[in-house]
Amino acid sequence: MRSNRIGQGFSLIEMMITVAIIGILAAVAMPAYQAYAKRSKFAEIVVATSATKIAVEICAQEQDGLTNCSGGLNGVPSDVTSTTGYLGTVITAGGRITATARAYQGLSGTENVIYVGVYGADKRVTWSIDATSTCKTATPKLC
Repeated sequence: MRSNRIGQGFSLIEMMITVAIIGILAAVAMPAYQAYAKRSKFAEIVVATSATKIAVEICAQEQDGLTNCSGGLNGVPSDVTSTTGYLGTVITAGGRITATARAYQGLSGTENVIYVGVYGADKRVTWSIDATSTCKTATPKLC
């Protein structure tokens, strides 16, 4: 006489092993997901500087230097203070652009990126991220 196991389903131990495996995978994946989410939120702050960087480059060519390229002067957009989204402020002073996050949905409001422009003899502006930018020292790195 043969026993028929069709339709009996999973045993309790098989279900417990499956749940344990899913739990372990979730525990490993959650920190990686949180880091990814924070970096993607900070991307809005980085992108918000794009128009300002272009305006500063144009200003530098017209003014033959970065000294007069500040927020609201010589075609450079006025400084921004935002109350929506992840962007807090964008402040431009003499070719230095500081963009700060707003405390919102996982960002503390202290994260920032500081771009420093250098006007070269070829009349081009070269951008670099200042060492004091908190996006470089944050965990995870945001820029």
